Amino acid sequence: MSSALTPTLAVSSSMMVRRRRDLPILGEILVRAGETVQGDTVVAVAQLEGELRLVRAAEQLGIPAEEVLEVVLVKEGDSVEVGALLAEVRGLWGLFRSTIATPLAGVVEFISTSTGHIGIRAPSRPLHLNAYISGTVVDIEPNRSVVIESIGTFVQGIFGVGGERQGMLNVLKVPCATVLTEEYIPTEAVGAVLVGGHSPTIGALQKASRAGAVGLITGSIDDQTLRDYVGYDIGVALTGDEAVSMTVVVTEGFGNIAMSERIRETLRCIDGRSVSINGATQVRAGAQRPEIIGGSSQEAGIGATPSTALEVGSRVRIIRVPYFGLSGTVREMPHALERIETGAEVRVLRATLDDGRVVTVPRANVELQ
Repeated sequence: MSSALTPTLAVSSSMMVRRRRDLPILGEILVRAGETVQGDTVVAVAQLEGELRLVRAAEQLGIPAEEVLEVVLVKEGDSVEVGALLAEVRGLWGLFRSTIATPLAGVVEFISTSTGHIGIRAPSRPLHLNAYISGTVVDIEPNRSVVIESIGTFVQGIFGVGGERQGMLNVLKVPCATVLTEEYIPTEAVGAVLVGGHSPTIGALQKASRAGAVGLITGSIDDQTLRDYVGYDIGVALTGDEAVSMTVVVTEGFGNIAMSERIRETLRCIDGRSVSINGATQVRAGAQRPEIIGGSSQEAGIGATPSTALEVGSRVRIIRVPYFGLSGTVREMPHALERIETGAEVRVLRATLDDGRVVTVPRANVELQ
């Protein structure tokens, strides 16, 4: 029996997942190797340097830059509050004066006699880095990074918007092939990651967001709906930084494509449990897929992994026109090359689509479901 490796999204009820959590600057690691952490556990912290604000003292006071030290009322290293007096120049007989107040709270970093500028540095801000996934700390790079390892449910999506979030999975009672409308969205969904249907309406997305959902996993989405939700035309090269309150992950593609039954069933097995979700997508160099990561499902069976063998009986989805998005079952895999409409001779398969049609397509144009 012939077989082939077919690129497909990972869908597993029990997969080893490792995530490296990196600080953008040197900081402090708060956990130890071997320690068990939850997705919202803060594993590292760093201090981000505050804003440096320039006060053009000489220019504002109308004096030469080299005279600025004669009129300033502070010195380098002094802490100042908003509105505090920085410098003062008195006019004729002291009857008139010009002053400069501090524009922000911070520390006087420098006073320059060459430019006449005063630099005020705002207080540093703490950056807290969480574990993102629940698991065990398996590696630490001092002051820089932590590696978290977990065995659990892992599902990749095709496309997403919004960044990392954690919430309780809630598989909605909506069939995979049904458009997700407002009626299927609960009125209360605080901290929930909703799953179901395809092609959500903008009303459904907005209702889910208002209800407090932190994530939505659905089969497909219309580009106009996505534009309305994000608020602007979005490029597909890199996503994840959108200012949205709810991360959205699409498992199949754009348009009107039903969610894979396999994905829904995999997620249903961990319904009601905590999951981590990330909509970040990068489709060029260093490709990154949106993902859903949760605990292992005893119901689905520990150690279950998706098959990568394309063979008779395999469930496939066609990823090229004219049958784009349609699913079916492989019924025949001819060994000899066959000529297709473009004139190329390639390996093909014949599949029975869910609507009963039997079609012949290049093997490269399908992915396993």
